[in-house]
Amino acid sequence: MINIIVAVAKNGVIGDKNSLLWHIREDMVHFRTLTSGHPVIMGRKTYDSIGRPLPKRTNVVITRDTELQIEGCTMAHSLEEAIALFDPQEEIFIIGGAQIYTQALPLAHRIYLTVVERDYQGDTSFPEIDYSVWRQTSREDFSRGEEFEHPFSFITLER
Repeated sequence: MINIIVAVAKNGVIGDKNSLLWHIREDMVHFRTLTSGHPVIMGRKTYDSIGRPLPKRTNVVITRDTELQIEGCTMAHSLEEAIALFDPQEEIFIIGGAQIYTQALPLAHRIYLTVVERDYQGDTSFPEIDYSVWRQTSREDFSRGEEFEHPFSFITLER
């Protein structure tokens, strides 16, 4: 089962200069709750932005660099290679970045989408979602976060 998990601004932006543009405590808790105990697959730039393997998860980093080794992570050289490391019944999470999301979108069974109801300027966007092939199965709206002043929503989409 391939899941994508992503936080997206209203205008589709997901980051700038390899960094998140917002800090929503509730979204971090949501991410940790959903992904803990499951493999996470990410590109090398996403790993660099996190700076360490995520605890309580098998961390797979996709890189073109065949020499690169990162302690606490399994290395793969393509999305297909990363996915093939796991049983098809295993629930895995694609956590970024944009190139990996683009490759994973046609393969994904579910998208855990956090929509930040504000436009942001950034250099990285999530690929366009074709809503004709996805149905919303859950939605939780927030008028603001504990420390974040803008509305946001947790949305689950399934094929």
